[in-house]
Amino acid sequence: MRRRKPELLVLAIDIGSSSTRSALFDEKARLLTGTDARREYAVQYTADGGAELSPKVLRRAARACVQETLQAHRSSSLRKLPIAAVGGSAFWHSLLGLDGKGRPLTPIYTWADSRAAVDAARLREEFDEREIQAQTGCMLRASFWPAKLRWLRRTQPRLFQRVARWVSPTEWIFEELFHVTGGSYSMASATGLYVLPAGRWHPALCEACGINPEWLPAPADVATPKGKQPSRFAGAKIFPAIGDGAAGNLGCGARRSGSIAINVGTSAAVRMTESATDRTGQIPFGLFRYAIDRERTVMGGAVSNAGNLHQWCLRELHLKESEAKSLSRKAAATDGLTVLPFWVSERAPTWPENLSGTIIGLNQATDAAQIMRTTNCAVFYRLAGILDLIEGAAGKANAIIVSGGILHSRASLRLLADALGRDLRISSQAEASLRGAAVSVLEKLGHGIVPLPKAKVIRHDRALAKKHRVRRVRQVALEKLLFFSEGRASARP
Repeated sequence: MRRRKPELLVLAIDIGSSSTRSALFDEKARLLTGTDARREYAVQYTADGGAELSPKVLRRAARACVQETLQAHRSSSLRKLPIAAVGGSAFWHSLLGLDGKGRPLTPIYTWADSRAAVDAARLREEFDEREIQAQTGCMLRASFWPAKLRWLRRTQPRLFQRVARWVSPTEWIFEELFHVTGGSYSMASATGLYVLPAGRWHPALCEACGINPEWLPAPADVATPKGKQPSRFAGAKIFPAIGDGAAGNLGCGARRSGSIAINVGTSAAVRMTESATDRTGQIPFGLFRYAIDRERTVMGGAVSNAGNLHQWCLRELHLKESEAKSLSRKAAATDGLTVLPFWVSERAPTWPENLSGTIIGLNQATDAAQIMRTTNCAVFYRLAGILDLIEGAAGKANAIIVSGGILHSRASLRLLADALGRDLRISSQAEASLRGAAVSVLEKLGHGIVPLPKAKVIRHDRALAKKHRVRRVRQVALEKLLFFSEGRASARP
């Protein structure tokens, strides 16, 4: 059956830590073939824990994607149908300082930047972390704004004093491309400075960081025009971008309360969608609660090492993606290695900031394929721990939907199912956060969303899952051993 001509068009842009994508969607959240564009770039890592992006590189990528999508629109049979709305998704937690004219003064400090670990520890001495987590949905850790702001004020006081506004990169990008200001509740909720239930920036934390709440974005449902709108968006409603995790849940099919989305890309996360009526009161320690919009939240946890660690294995162990033996399902359940996958400073569920990557059990028989296989499973065990905490607090999920780059590897999906001990539904949307940006806009415009095709299911192997649980216990024991060992070592004069 031929698809009906769209009634309206939505431009969606997804600003990620490794690439930016854009495309046009119709009123049913269906991507219009040929309008998608993509630009890639790389986070710059440093030996001292830095993880930065260039604002100019990000702006250039976003502008190029939008221009390519608009050119596809102009060349299509739908060129006379105007773009009715613009929305986006963007990577959470990253921080950018602007001067009084809206020009970047700092690089973009991403969630992976761990240089503020000492400042995060000092904040935990000044505030009750459990109380802050209950108020803001965030931990007092280096990934979030409070620690980053304290670190910048301590290490670069002159630069800190010159900053007139602190924003997420997406707010600056939208200001540059679409001539609007303001941020979303979703982006604010993941800064670690915003009290979502009260709808305000946390006054005590702002004071502790040396900033005025007026220097922060004003959350709103619709962005505020700033000057004359670009002609190609005349009459279009511009909605502030939501967090990529929130968009991922919307885009992969986990829109309803009680659904869990697992996204495995550069990093990875497990997130349960919650409505205001059935939201569990307390967040398990180590996890987060961020906003999708005013009514819905996601509760879950994120790990820093996933696809980035997989790529490291391919590169440094000189393996090819096509080497299926490296992800053998049976071998994965019985490997003798135990791995702590902390190549990048790790996050949920335990936030082991004083630990780095560790491999135990190497011998002359160990080969590159085994290291690759065990490292992948080690990441999945972390996700299993997050899943256990979520379901322990909110009840068993009615569906577990997987999206992200992992969809390109059926072998990896089987390992994930066995490591979790759960059957998985495979989203038809490899770019879930891009579609989720469009879904968010269409929901606000009052349009119904066509359900995604029935998901394929990856079944877990019960016998192999039992063996993986034993290996999970070994991983947890190793982390505890090294954590307390490192803690004692660091306490010595």
